[in-house]
Amino acid sequence: MHGLQRRRHPPSVVTCESLSTLTAMSPFPITSRANPLIKELARLQKRKERTARGTFLIEGAREVEGAVGNGVVIEKLLVAPDLLDGARRVVVDRLRETLQIVEVGEGAFAALSRRQHPDGILAVARSSRHALSDLVLSDDPLLLVAEHIEKPGNLGAMLRTADGTGADAVIVADPLTDLENPNVIRASQGSVFSVATAVATSAATMDFLRANHITVIAITPHGPGELWDLDLTGPVAIAIGNESSGLSEGLLAAGREARIPMQGMADSLNASVAAAVALYEVVRQRRSGIRSSGER
Repeated sequence: MHGLQRRRHPPSVVTCESLSTLTAMSPFPITSRANPLIKELARLQKRKERTARGTFLIEGAREVEGAVGNGVVIEKLLVAPDLLDGARRVVVDRLRETLQIVEVGEGAFAALSRRQHPDGILAVARSSRHALSDLVLSDDPLLLVAEHIEKPGNLGAMLRTADGTGADAVIVADPLTDLENPNVIRASQGSVFSVATAVATSAATMDFLRANHITVIAITPHGPGELWDLDLTGPVAIAIGNESSGLSEGLLAAGREARIPMQGMADSLNASVAAAVALYEVVRQRRSGIRSSGER
């Protein structure tokens, strides 16, 4: 993609805060769900607790390695040895070089896991800053604006697609779920750590896009024209709204409305699927050198 630069989180030193005296001194794995550390960490499943404490959980070897590789500060790493397979043991050995490992039993790990088949690796990470002012844009930026997205799975999938298409950033506008929700992290397959993100109000998002001369393409079932007929080769932000209420009037008015044509009975696509179709149409046009619908 022409002029596109990938932005990673700035490198950080990975640290491990001191654990409770019980955890630090005990030579045995934590096996009880009632252990004070397990009960404390379980509260991080709730958004208000993540916000208040400034920490969140990252489950899974792929996701934890992605977080560490992109500078996320890890405070604690919990490992359930009985759940590890050979490949995961290699991952733990690699992480052991920089992180202190806290071993837990299957039952204690299950109290923290959100997966049907957990792999036995979970990190407690420090929350990151997600400011519009931190975004670094390329000459022809491609952004995804996810407004009022409610389902964590949708937001996670949108982050994964944005990463796959080489988007400069994902702006989460007036969110109904947060980037540190365990299901967002899982659905993104760790892309939440590798693609640049910002969280802002819809008004601040529109101001940012205008200031950077980025055209908003508002995807809506009622758009006057089809997505394929627009020139998407310049600086562009694909805007996707809530599945039930769509985009706000402000974002609809801020740019050009476009629809993805539907051939069957359904009148619209899932939000994450719509984002994928639109982002890959941008990639297609830029790779093909298409400049306008008249040059097709």
